[in-house]
Amino acid sequence: MIKMIKPVVNISKVIEPFEAVVVGLFGVLYDGKNFRSEAIEALKSLKRSGRKIILLSNTSLRVQQVVRLLNDNKIPVMVFDAIVTAGELLHYKLKAKTDMFKGLGLTYVNIGGAQGLGVFSGLDYLPVDDLGRADFMFIGSCKTPTDLVENYLPVLEHAASLNMPLVCAGNDTSSYMNGEISLAPGAVAEQYAVLGGRIITVGKPDVRVMEYALECLEGIDRSNVLLVGDNLATDIKGANLSQISSALTTKAVHVNFLGEGYIPDVAKTRELATNFDAFPDFIISNLRW
Repeated sequence: MIKMIKPVVNISKVIEPFEAVVVGLFGVLYDGKNFRSEAIEALKSLKRSGRKIILLSNTSLRVQQVVRLLNDNKIPVMVFDAIVTAGELLHYKLKAKTDMFKGLGLTYVNIGGAQGLGVFSGLDYLPVDDLGRADFMFIGSCKTPTDLVENYLPVLEHAASLNMPLVCAGNDTSSYMNGEISLAPGAVAEQYAVLGGRIITVGKPDVRVMEYALECLEGIDRSNVLLVGDNLATDIKGANLSQISSALTTKAVHVNFLGEGYIPDVAKTRELATNFDAFPDFIISNLRW
Protein backbone atom coordinates (compact mmCIF):
# COMPACT_ATOMS: atom_id res chain seq x y z
CA MET A 1 0.00 0.00 0.00
CA ILE A 2 1.35 3.43 -0.97
CA LYS A 3 1.72 5.69 2.04
CA MET A 4 -0.02 9.04 1.69
CA ILE A 5 2.25 12.08 2.00
CA LYS A 6 0.37 15.25 2.84
CA PRO A 7 1.86 18.71 2.11
CA VAL A 8 1.16 21.35 4.77
CA VAL A 9 2.05 25.01 5.15
CA ASN A 10 1.50 25.26 8.92
CA ILE A 11 2.13 22.48 11.44
CA SER A 12 -0.88 23.72 13.44
CA LYS A 13 -3.15 22.30 10.73
CA VAL A 14 -2.16 18.70 11.51
CA ILE A 15 -0.97 18.82 15.13
CA GLU A 16 -4.33 18.18 16.83
CA PRO A 17 -3.94 14.37 17.32
CA PHE A 18 -0.40 14.62 18.70
CA GLU A 19 0.47 15.04 22.37
CA ALA A 20 4.24 15.25 21.85
CA VAL A 21 6.71 16.37 19.20
CA VAL A 22 10.28 15.18 18.65
CA VAL A 23 12.29 17.77 16.70
CA GLY A 24 15.70 17.76 15.08
CA LEU A 25 18.22 20.57 15.50
CA PHE A 26 20.07 21.15 12.22
CA GLY A 27 17.77 21.78 9.27
CA VAL A 28 14.71 22.18 11.47
CA LEU A 29 15.62 24.79 14.09
CA TYR A 30 19.17 25.79 13.16
CA ASP A 31 21.30 26.08 10.02
CA GLY A 32 24.72 26.12 11.68
CA LYS A 33 24.71 29.92 11.89
CA ASN A 34 21.21 31.13 12.71
CA PHE A 35 18.11 29.77 14.41
CA ARG A 36 14.93 29.96 12.34
CA SER A 37 12.58 32.39 14.05
CA GLU A 38 9.45 30.73 12.55
CA ALA A 39 10.52 27.38 13.96
CA ILE A 40 11.22 28.79 17.42
CA GLU A 41 7.82 30.50 17.46
CA ALA A 42 6.25 27.18 16.45
CA LEU A 43 7.95 25.49 19.42
CA LYS A 44 6.57 28.14 21.76
CA SER A 45 3.06 27.63 20.36
CA LEU A 46 3.41 23.85 20.74
CA LYS A 47 4.50 24.35 24.34
CA ARG A 48 1.62 26.73 25.09
CA SER A 49 -0.79 24.14 23.70
CA GLY A 50 0.38 21.73 26.41
CA ARG A 51 2.44 19.42 24.22
CA LYS A 52 5.73 17.86 25.25
CA ILE A 53 8.77 18.62 23.10
CA ILE A 54 11.92 16.50 22.83
CA LEU A 55 14.99 17.78 20.98
CA LEU A 56 16.66 14.75 19.37
CA SER A 57 19.77 15.45 17.34
CA ASN A 58 22.53 13.49 15.62
CA THR A 59 24.95 16.26 16.54
CA SER A 60 28.19 15.22 18.24
CA LEU A 61 27.67 18.04 20.74
CA ARG A 62 26.95 17.09 24.34
CA VAL A 63 23.67 18.24 25.89
CA GLN A 64 25.37 20.99 27.90
CA GLN A 65 26.94 22.34 24.70
CA VAL A 66 23.52 22.42 23.03
CA VAL A 67 22.08 24.23 26.06
CA ARG A 68 24.91 26.78 25.76
CA LEU A 69 24.15 27.21 22.06
CA LEU A 70 20.48 27.81 22.84
CA ASN A 71 21.29 30.27 25.62
CA ASP A 72 23.78 32.17 23.45
CA ASN A 73 21.06 32.62 20.85
CA LYS A 74 18.42 33.55 23.44
CA ILE A 75 16.34 30.45 22.69
CA PRO A 76 14.26 29.42 25.73
CA VAL A 77 15.72 26.09 26.86
CA MET A 78 12.64 25.38 28.99
CA VAL A 79 10.57 24.86 25.84
CA PHE A 80 12.16 21.39 25.71
CA ASP A 81 11.12 18.63 28.08
CA ALA A 82 14.34 16.77 27.24
CA ILE A 83 17.40 17.12 25.00
CA VAL A 84 18.97 13.98 23.53
CA THR A 85 22.09 14.08 21.33
CA ALA A 86 24.24 11.46 19.64
CA GLY A 87 27.23 13.06 21.36
CA GLU A 88 25.75 12.59 24.82
CA LEU A 89 24.74 9.00 24.14
CA LEU A 90 28.19 8.23 22.73
CA HIS A 91 29.83 9.74 25.83
CA TYR A 92 27.93 7.35 28.09
CA LYS A 93 28.65 4.37 25.84
CA LEU A 94 32.36 5.20 25.88
CA LYS A 95 32.18 5.53 29.66
CA ALA A 96 30.35 2.23 30.16
CA LYS A 97 32.63 0.29 27.77
CA THR A 98 29.93 -2.28 27.06
CA ASP A 99 28.59 -3.85 23.87
CA MET A 100 30.53 -2.63 20.81
CA PHE A 101 32.71 -0.43 23.02
CA LYS A 102 34.03 -3.31 25.09
CA GLY A 103 37.71 -3.90 24.30
CA LEU A 104 37.84 -0.83 22.06
CA GLY A 105 41.05 0.46 23.64
CA LEU A 106 41.87 3.87 25.05
CA THR A 107 43.93 5.70 22.41
CA TYR A 108 42.31 7.35 19.40
CA VAL A 109 43.11 9.50 16.37
CA ASN A 110 40.60 12.25 15.60
CA ILE A 111 40.35 12.34 11.81
CA GLY A 112 37.75 15.12 11.66
CA GLY A 113 37.20 18.58 13.10
CA ALA A 114 37.31 19.67 16.73
CA GLN A 115 33.54 19.63 17.28
CA GLY A 116 32.53 16.46 19.06
CA LEU A 117 35.67 15.92 21.10
CA GLY A 118 33.56 16.68 24.17
CA VAL A 119 32.39 13.05 24.07
CA PHE A 120 35.75 12.15 25.67
CA SER A 121 35.54 14.80 28.41
CA GLY A 122 36.21 13.34 31.86
CA LEU A 123 36.96 9.88 30.45
CA ASP A 124 40.24 7.96 30.32
CA TYR A 125 40.71 8.07 26.54
CA LEU A 126 43.89 9.61 25.11
CA PRO A 127 44.29 11.35 21.72
CA VAL A 128 47.33 10.44 19.62
CA ASP A 129 48.52 11.75 16.26
CA ASP A 130 49.78 8.50 14.76
CA LEU A 131 47.52 5.67 13.55
CA GLY A 132 50.26 3.25 14.52
CA ARG A 133 49.76 4.16 18.19
CA ALA A 134 45.96 4.33 18.12
CA ASP A 135 43.35 1.76 19.08
CA PHE A 136 40.59 3.43 17.06
CA MET A 137 39.69 6.44 14.93
CA PHE A 138 37.05 9.02 15.82
CA ILE A 139 35.01 11.49 13.81
CA GLY A 140 32.41 13.81 15.29
CA SER A 141 32.48 16.53 12.64
CA CYS A 142 34.10 17.20 9.29
CA LYS A 143 37.07 19.55 9.04
CA THR A 144 35.53 22.31 6.89
CA PRO A 145 32.10 23.13 5.39
CA THR A 146 33.52 22.30 1.94
CA ASP A 147 35.18 19.03 3.00
CA LEU A 148 35.04 16.01 0.67
CA VAL A 149 35.02 12.26 1.38
CA GLU A 150 38.01 11.91 -0.95
CA ASN A 151 40.12 13.89 1.51
CA TYR A 152 39.77 11.06 4.04
CA LEU A 153 40.66 8.18 1.73
CA PRO A 154 44.41 7.97 2.58
CA VAL A 155 43.82 7.68 6.34
CA LEU A 156 40.83 5.36 5.87
CA GLU A 157 42.76 3.03 3.58
CA HIS A 158 45.68 2.94 6.04
CA ALA A 159 43.34 2.26 8.97
CA ALA A 160 41.53 -0.48 7.05
CA SER A 161 44.87 -2.25 6.53
CA LEU A 162 45.31 -2.15 10.34
CA ASN A 163 41.76 -3.45 11.00
CA MET A 164 41.15 -0.36 13.12
CA PRO A 165 37.56 0.53 14.07
CA LEU A 166 36.07 3.98 13.38
CA VAL A 167 33.77 5.51 16.01
CA CYS A 168 31.36 8.04 14.51
CA ALA A 169 28.98 10.37 16.35
CA GLY A 170 25.83 10.63 14.24
CA ASN A 171 24.84 8.85 11.05
CA ASP A 172 24.08 11.82 8.79
CA THR A 173 25.97 11.75 5.51
CA SER A 174 25.20 15.41 4.80
CA SER A 175 23.99 18.38 6.81
CA TYR A 176 22.45 21.79 6.19
CA MET A 177 24.95 24.46 7.20
CA ASN A 178 24.62 28.20 6.51
CA GLY A 179 22.24 27.57 3.62
CA GLU A 180 24.54 25.01 1.99
CA ILE A 181 24.62 21.21 1.89
CA SER A 182 27.80 20.07 3.65
CA LEU A 183 29.55 16.76 4.22
CA ALA A 184 28.71 15.09 7.53
CA PRO A 185 30.63 12.40 9.49
CA GLY A 186 28.29 9.59 8.45
CA ALA A 187 29.56 9.86 4.87
CA VAL A 188 33.12 9.20 6.06
CA ALA A 189 31.94 6.22 8.11
CA GLU A 190 29.98 4.94 5.12
CA GLN A 191 33.11 5.15 2.95
CA TYR A 192 35.13 3.28 5.58
CA ALA A 193 32.53 0.50 5.60
CA VAL A 194 32.83 0.28 1.80
CA LEU A 195 36.58 -0.22 2.27
CA GLY A 196 35.83 -3.09 4.62
CA GLY A 197 36.44 -1.14 7.82
CA ARG A 198 34.52 -1.70 11.03
CA ILE A 199 32.35 1.25 12.01
CA ILE A 200 30.64 2.00 15.32
CA THR A 201 28.00 4.72 15.01
CA VAL A 202 25.55 6.27 17.45
CA GLY A 203 22.53 8.18 16.20
CA LYS A 204 19.26 8.14 14.29
CA PRO A 205 17.84 6.04 12.61
CA ASP A 206 18.97 3.48 15.22
CA VAL A 207 15.79 2.32 16.96
CA ARG A 208 17.63 2.26 20.30
CA VAL A 209 18.29 6.00 19.99
CA MET A 210 14.68 6.66 19.03
CA GLU A 211 13.43 4.57 21.94
CA TYR A 212 15.66 6.47 24.35
CA ALA A 213 13.97 9.70 23.26
CA LEU A 214 10.50 8.15 23.49
CA GLU A 215 11.23 7.05 27.07
CA CYS A 216 11.25 10.76 27.94
CA LEU A 217 7.56 10.83 26.98
CA GLU A 218 6.26 8.65 29.77
CA GLY A 219 2.53 8.12 29.60
CA ILE A 220 2.22 9.16 25.95
CA ASP A 221 1.47 6.45 23.41
CA ARG A 222 3.75 6.49 20.35
CA SER A 223 0.68 6.85 18.12
CA ASN A 224 0.38 10.35 19.58
CA VAL A 225 3.98 11.39 18.83
CA LEU A 226 5.09 13.38 15.76
CA LEU A 227 8.74 13.61 14.70
CA VAL A 228 9.85 16.66 12.70
CA GLY A 229 13.16 16.27 10.88
CA ASP A 230 14.97 17.29 7.70
CA ASN A 231 16.69 14.02 6.74
CA LEU A 232 14.91 11.06 5.15
CA ALA A 233 17.74 8.61 5.86
CA THR A 234 18.00 9.35 9.58
CA ASP A 235 14.97 11.28 10.89
CA ILE A 236 12.18 9.84 8.77
CA LYS A 237 13.69 6.35 8.59
CA GLY A 238 14.03 6.39 12.38
CA ALA A 239 10.41 7.44 12.77
CA ASN A 240 9.27 4.68 10.39
CA LEU A 241 11.28 2.03 12.26
CA SER A 242 9.89 3.25 15.59
CA GLN A 243 6.35 3.38 14.22
CA ILE A 244 5.73 7.05 14.92
CA SER A 245 4.35 9.71 12.58
CA SER A 246 6.75 12.14 10.93
CA ALA A 247 6.98 15.45 9.08
CA LEU A 248 9.87 16.28 6.74
CA THR A 249 11.11 19.86 6.42
CA THR A 250 12.01 20.18 2.74
CA LYS A 251 14.06 23.42 2.63
CA ALA A 252 17.07 21.88 4.33
CA VAL A 253 19.33 18.91 3.59
CA HIS A 254 17.20 17.76 0.61
CA VAL A 255 16.55 21.27 -0.79
CA ASN A 256 18.64 20.70 -3.93
CA PHE A 257 16.23 17.95 -5.02
CA LEU A 258 12.98 19.08 -3.40
CA GLY A 259 13.34 22.78 -4.22
CA GLU A 260 12.57 26.05 -2.45
CA GLY A 261 8.79 25.95 -2.84
CA TYR A 262 6.59 27.28 -0.04
CA ILE A 263 4.29 24.31 -0.67
CA PRO A 264 6.46 21.16 -0.94
CA ASP A 265 6.38 18.95 -4.04
CA VAL A 266 4.73 15.63 -3.17
CA ALA A 267 5.81 13.83 -6.36
CA LYS A 268 9.48 14.72 -5.87
CA THR A 269 9.29 13.85 -2.18
CA ARG A 270 7.80 10.45 -2.97
CA GLU A 271 10.55 9.78 -5.53
CA LEU A 272 13.28 10.62 -3.01
CA ALA A 273 11.50 8.80 -0.19
CA THR A 274 11.32 5.67 -2.36
CA ASN A 275 15.10 5.85 -2.88
CA PHE A 276 15.64 5.94 0.89
CA ASP A 277 12.71 3.63 1.71
CA ALA A 278 11.69 6.24 4.28
CA PHE A 279 8.27 7.88 4.01
CA PRO A 280 7.02 10.91 5.96
CA ASP A 281 3.36 11.45 6.73
CA PHE A 282 3.66 15.19 6.15
CA ILE A 283 5.98 17.57 4.31
CA ILE A 284 6.42 21.21 5.21
CA SER A 285 8.95 23.64 3.71
CA ASN A 286 10.00 24.91 7.14
CA LEU A 287 8.63 24.30 10.63
CA ARG A 288 6.07 27.05 11.28
CA TRP A 289 2.95 27.28 13.37
